[in-house]
Amino acid sequence: MNRRTPFSLAVIVLAGVVIAWGGLPVRAAPDQAPAQTSQGQPATASPPAKPAQDPPAATGAPPAKPAQPATPDSAGPPAQGQPATTGSPARAAQGQAATPGQQPPQVPFRAGVELVSLNVTVTDGTQKYITDLAQDEFNVFEDGVKQDVTFFNKTNLPIALALLLDTSASMESKLPTAQEAAIGFAKKLRSHEDLAEVIDFDSRVIVLQNFTNSVSELEQAIHKTSAGGSTSLYNAIYIALKDLKKIIAKNTEEIRRQAIIVLSDGEDTSSLLPFEEVLDLAKRSETAIYSIGLRTPDGPGTTTKGFKEAEFVLRQFSQETGGRSFFPNQLADLVNVYGQIADELSSQYTVGYTSRNPKRDGSWRRIVVRVGRPNLTARTKLGYFAPTAH
Repeated sequence: MNRRTPFSLAVIVLAGVVIAWGGLPVRAAPDQAPAQTSQGQPATASPPAKPAQDPPAATGAPPAKPAQPATPDSAGPPAQGQPATTGSPARAAQGQAATPGQQPPQVPFRAGVELVSLNVTVTDGTQKYITDLAQDEFNVFEDGVKQDVTFFNKTNLPIALALLLDTSASMESKLPTAQEAAIGFAKKLRSHEDLAEVIDFDSRVIVLQNFTNSVSELEQAIHKTSAGGSTSLYNAIYIALKDLKKIIAKNTEEIRRQAIIVLSDGEDTSSLLPFEEVLDLAKRSETAIYSIGLRTPDGPGTTTKGFKEAEFVLRQFSQETGGRSFFPNQLADLVNVYGQIADELSSQYTVGYTSRNPKRDGSWRRIVVRVGRPNLTARTKLGYFAPTAH
């Protein structure tokens, strides 16, 4: 049997007392904020690989353009762990409540509860916007099941939007009028609250102006557009959706609605991406698409197969996302059309709810919104995809 001296026994007892009193040291890992993407940079997410026979985005492009083209193939996916994009105010607001006497946290946030956020437009029989409804006058149904509205806002929330201009060869005679109409719309944006970018698309997609609240910068970018080449409509909408996804709210004061306003006079002829893939991306976004299809006498005939296809595509993008489509017969009508879009964006409600359906199966869920007052119509996106387990 080993013998221990009185001195060694005392050392052992003393060490035990120290451990019992202070515990073993533990080093805490520092909090890590999710990486953020620089605001207003062109979209960088790549679509799924396309067959080799797809036409290149730059085919037939005019020789000189004022900026580098942004193509769906030119990027990588956003960093993992990035917070949810804005456009979902109800989701963003979750977890922001502070105890009395404390300020809300001004740091990137994550949703603790998944809310479905809707931008809702309400009109009467004369298409007048109704803006004085209360929360209890809204009834939201998901797959036929009534939901409890837990988030409601009827103030004019800031907006982030993308202005898309078709600059294909067929737009050459119409472009000056289209530019002035788009500039008139840009001047209606609130310079201290709203953000907008300008995208020019023909055979290529070029972001002429990243997101800014400067009307003069938007005006200069719109004036830079020049006509030539074919039409890459789907590529342009894809780039705009990816750009808007990067507008990240760091706190509830930075929450923004999102919209795309696209002007075109014909069918897509040169996109790498198919219509179905871009429509699916739009349905998964928080972005309303407002489409303007020009029906001018010198443009493609309204009875041709190409125009009918273009009209169908524009209607689908708008209907599925809660936007609206316009088909003016005269160039002079463009100013009025852009004015109607501006009025609608300033007259919307934001309504949010937590789904009663707990399944996380990624399925499509159809949404219907009704209001209690008679003879009023509510319009929002047609539905959303449920979250998944992973």
